[in-house]
Amino acid sequence: MSGPGDVPSEILARLRQICRRLPDAYEEPAWIGVRWRIRTRTVAHVYMPDPERFPVYARHLTAGEAPTVMTFRAPVDDLLSLTTRGFPFFQAPWGHNVAAVVLGDHTDWAEIAELVTDSYCEMAPRFLAARVATFPPSS
Repeated sequence: MSGPGDVPSEILARLRQICRRLPDAYEEPAWIGVRWRIRTRTVAHVYMPDPERFPVYARHLTAGEAPTVMTFRAPVDDLLSLTTRGFPFFQAPWGHNVAAVVLGDHTDWAEIAELVTDSYCEMAPRFLAARVATFPPSS
């Protein structure tokens, strides 16, 4: 049984593959889970929240287990578009442009690569964001 913060290794591997393509982005442990940053700004943060402490996550339990959630930044228009679609997306309970997605077997990793890249471009200095090349989706 996983505890809060224990991110499945296959999800970490997928996110590492995406994030290593982003100029000067780095991975570090967060207070829960793992995050990728550019300078001091968080691009993506993946974790398994404790639904008892944070009830917003309780509706995403799977077989009684905490969901694996990734938060990321999105332009406000994109945030609205994503969150009105419903599962697996929702607005994080903090920040004006923070989206969240429940990751799992249903995940479209090409879409996640695009969203993480867009988040990086939102958070990175312009000269680094300009270096981001469009890359083929990961399989």
